[in-house]
Order: sequence, then structure tokens, then C-alpha cells
Amino acid sequence: MDTKRTTFQNRWLPYVLLAPQLAITLIFFIWPAGQAVKSSFEREDPFGFSTVFVGFTHYARLMQDPAYLDSFVRTAVFAVAVTVVSMVLGLLFAVAVDRLMRSARLYTTLLVWPYAVAPVVAGVLWFFLFNSTTGIIPYYLSFFGVRWDHTLNGTHAMILIIIAAAWKQISYNFLFFLAGLQSVPNTLMEAAAIDGSGPVKRFFDISLPLLSPTTFFLFIVNVNYTMFDTFSIIDATTEGGPAQSTNILVYKVYQDGYLGLNLGSSSAQSVLLMLIVIVLTVVQFRFVERRVQY
Repeated sequence: MDTKRTTFQNRWLPYVLLAPQLAITLIFFIWPAGQAVKSSFEREDPFGFSTVFVGFTHYARLMQDPAYLDSFVRTAVFAVAVTVVSMVLGLLFAVAVDRLMRSARLYTTLLVWPYAVAPVVAGVLWFFLFNSTTGIIPYYLSFFGVRWDHTLNGTHAMILIIIAAAWKQISYNFLFFLAGLQSVPNTLMEAAAIDGSGPVKRFFDISLPLLSPTTFFLFIVNVNYTMFDTFSIIDATTEGGPAQSTNILVYKVYQDGYLGLNLGSSSAQSVLLMLIVIVLTVVQFRFVERRVQY
């Protein structure tokens, strides 16, 4: 069987077509990352006129800083909660829509809309919904004896940012899970139904194993989302408070670097955050992918 290959008459055309994306990657990703690594080994004066090479001083101080170590725990709790909630709900909605016949398009459109909302807008939306004085959710929670106040209660603040971040990501997970469910061969489902398997058994025995590549992909995407893309949600809702209870790693980089003007420590934190995400991704591909059924 012959395979068709794309050929270019001009040998420079492929490089010209790749040049814009490569330029964007170099200018907005590679160069800032290199600058962060460089700054993490330097100490800059408050006015930015001189820098001194300090080696691994910033990294050593971070490892001895209780506030930074506590942010690891907060980040782990936040990342696990957002990933689990958004993926489980996304899968449930995908299963529900996959079983619909007539109104599937309508439900799909409605469920996709939240993904089009900017993260900062999602944060402001949930901030008003959970506002302790004017929000509708605290009003109804008061009937159950819950006095909601995320400006004073750290647990309430963490729940707020988890809900806001998960709500923003459910649509993304829903789309991929729905595409995965619709790609499951009908012959397998029909054969299982003939053998007497009910809908629940068919889902866990057939659909869910066949969704393992999609689940693995979404797991990696969601972990990276919680590590980097949730900054604006936290900034719009809690600003890392109260008492640093929602100050996760990505927001601490901003607080120490932009607000505290400690660029060396902030750069070291960004490098460590990048290394953490890289290590997590490698571990996921090294160990978790073994259980994926392609």
C-alpha cells in the first residue's frame, strides 16, 4: 500500500511556516524560563541596578521556609480535589448526554459554555455567589446552620477556590469523555446487553476500560491546569487568604515576586514549580500509563 507524502517545491517553505510558532515559543516560553532560572541564582537590589550571584541560596532558604513548605500541602490538596471533582463530574455528564437521543446537542452546548468563560470571570462569579452578605449560597447554607464566610474561614476559602476551579474545567473534561464514549463500538455494547449485562455493568466492564487513554490524558491536563491556570481564579476570589490558607505555589510566586519584590526567591519558586510539574508528568507516563489500555 502506497502512502502519500506531502512535498514542498521550495525547501525553505516548511521552515517559514514553522517560524511564527517557533518565534512565539522562544519569546514567550523559552526565554522567560531561561530568565527565571538565571534570576533564581542571583540577588537583585530593590532598585534593579545591580545583581549578585548567590548560587543555591534561594533554594536552600525555600526548603527551610515553613510558609513555603505549607504551600506544598495546600497545593496538593487543591490539585487532587479539583482534578477528582472536575473529572468525575465531567464523566458523569458525558455518560448522561451519551444516553440521550434527541436533546444531546442542546445539553452539550449548555455544558460547554462554562469553558468559554475566562478564569477571572469564573472566579468573580463564584465570589459573588458565595459572598457572605449578598450571596445566595450562604443564604441557603444558613438554613442548615452553616455560617459561611470565606474571608475569615480558611476551609471555606479552600472550598470556594476548588469549586470555582473545578467548575471551569468540567466542560473540558466533558467534551473529551463524551468523544471517548461515542467512539466505543456499539457491537461490544450490544453483545454485552445480549449476554444480560445491565447499563452499569456495561459501563464498568466495557466503556470505562476503553476510556483509559482519555482518562490518562485528562489526568495530566488537569494536574497542569491546577498548577498554572488557576492563578486568576485565586486572585479574583481569595487573593491567597485568609491567613495564607489558599496561597498555593503558583500564587506564592506572584506574591513574593510582584508584591514582595523578592525576584530571586520568586524565580526559584517558579523553577521548582516547573520541576514539580515535569516530575509529575514523567511519573505519570512511567507508571500510570502502564495501566492504560490502548
